[in-house]
Amino acid sequence: MTEDQVPQAGPELQHSCEFDPEALTLRLDVNIPGETSAIYPVVDKILSTMGEIGCVSDQEFEIRLAVSEALANAVLHGCENDPSKRVEICVECDPARGMLIIVRDPGAGFDPSQIPSPIDGQQLFRRGGRGVFLINQLMDEVHYRRGGTEIRMIKRDVFPTRTEPAED
Repeated sequence: MTEDQVPQAGPELQHSCEFDPEALTLRLDVNIPGETSAIYPVVDKILSTMGEIGCVSDQEFEIRLAVSEALANAVLHGCENDPSKRVEICVECDPARGMLIIVRDPGAGFDPSQIPSPIDGQQLFRRGGRGVFLINQLMDEVHYRRGGTEIRMIKRDVFPTRTEPAED
C-alpha cells in the first residue's frame, strides 16, 4: 500500500478525537485494512505530515514505535490479520497540548491490566508481549477505551508552542 492508497476514514471516526478543533495544526483521519503490510505506509504518512508542520519536535522515534506497536496489536489481535476488517486511526496536533493518536479496531478487546509485565521473571524470555509496555513507556498518556478496542495516546511536545505572550 502506497501513501496515496491510504483511504480516508468514514463518518464514524470524524468526530472522535478530543482536542479543540480551532487550535489544531494537524488533523488526520485514516483507516487501513487489517493486514500488516498496511501498517508502515500509514506510520510513514503520519510521521512525514507531523514533520512538515513541526508537531511534537524531536520525538519521532517514540511516536513511530508507539504507533507501530498500537497498529500491530490492532491488526494482529483486533482484526486477526483479516484485510476485510478495518483499523481506524485519528491523529491530531495541537501546539499547546501535543499530539493525540487514537487507534481503534473491531476486535473483542482486552483488559490491559491482565497483560503480564515483560520485564518480570520468565516474561523476559518471551518472544512477544512487549508492545503495550513499550507504548506506556514511550507516550506521555495512554488510555484504553471501548473495552480495549481503542487506545488513546498523547505525546506532549518537549518545546510546546507558546500560546500567550511572555511576560517581561
